[in-house]
Amino acid sequence: MPYIKKTSGKRGPVKRKLAEEFAPGEVLTDTSKKEWKLGMPIGQGGFGCLYLADVNSSKSVGSDAPYVIKVEPSQNGPLFTELKFYMRAAKPEQIQKWTSSHKLKYLGVPKYWGSGLHQKNGNSYRFMVMDRFGRDLQKIYEENAKQFAHKTVLKLSLRIVYLVDYGLAYRYCPEGVHKKYKEDPKRCHDGTIEYTSIDAHKGVAPSRRGDLEILGYCMIHWLSGHLPWEDNLKDPNYVRDSKIRYSENITDLMNKCFPETEKPDEIAKYMEKVKLLSYEEKPLYQHFREILLQGLKAIGQKDDGILDFSFSENGDLRTKPVQKKKRKAAASAAATTEESTGTDMEDVESPRKKRPARCNSEATKTLKKSSPKGRRTRKRVQK
Repeated sequence: MPYIKKTSGKRGPVKRKLAEEFAPGEVLTDTSKKEWKLGMPIGQGGFGCLYLADVNSSKSVGSDAPYVIKVEPSQNGPLFTELKFYMRAAKPEQIQKWTSSHKLKYLGVPKYWGSGLHQKNGNSYRFMVMDRFGRDLQKIYEENAKQFAHKTVLKLSLRIVYLVDYGLAYRYCPEGVHKKYKEDPKRCHDGTIEYTSIDAHKGVAPSRRGDLEILGYCMIHWLSGHLPWEDNLKDPNYVRDSKIRYSENITDLMNKCFPETEKPDEIAKYMEKVKLLSYEEKPLYQHFREILLQGLKAIGQKDDGILDFSFSENGDLRTKPVQKKKRKAAASAAATTEESTGTDMEDVESPRKKRPARCNSEATKTLKKSSPKGRRTRKRVQK
């Protein structure tokens, strides 16, 4: 990835209202007049809460609820951005059609079931109903002493060549014309600081090369347990400069992250290939997949679709396996289409500030019965 002049100035944190916690049993009515009942909260981010949910009935919402509802103060921006993507591309019939046309067994995108506004104690809240998936990859990663086996890292990565954060969804190629490279100091360092791309650090809009760069950082972190810039995450300019320096010398990056172990050659090749991509270029995704498949072959493995989350150390399995859960864990980022279809947005009330920001959604972080990405990234949506 070519070095481009540094930007100056930091983007200050956007002040947004925190969501209050609703009691189980609260009933929300979506724009189609369908009623949904909240269960226990299962997650809370900086701006919103995530609840177990089900269609409203006389029964309370149990731990086996099939849906989740994300609730956020309506003046905040992340859920509004996320909602626009779901309404455009994640309705049940759209997901079914795309999955069938591409002959896939599954697609790691939660289905959109409804949304609306809810009034509570004089405040207005936006909410969205979606499928409930399994545990997010970050929790599984932490349970595994913050390392995955070499084979697991490669199998995960094969399933998430496309990365999605719906709260930061972006039309990178409207009408088939890619957005031009442009640095914007006001948008510097968007995304989770340790994983976000060099472009994002400079305030440049998301691109496909940025997605692949982010996946590379995830692979390195999953396998080695650390990233070189983790010692000073409070200084985004330091993180940016470290990533630029290591992008210019991938060998140094591998030596830093894997000082006493055999270096994962396929990850080094992957990062070298990402570096050569131009901002507007459409990657040959199959070439990246081939690199990862070659890595599996080199360690005597194949892509059998089975994800083993046993304890690992530098890619080698430990003797003590992790205890299996009744439900198979799922993963965080999702393979998705580069297509999107239109939808009527008249029922969606725009927030005062629409600038994308980090979102926290259990469903956007998990896949059913396979695949992954631990932390937050930005995604571009075509058309």
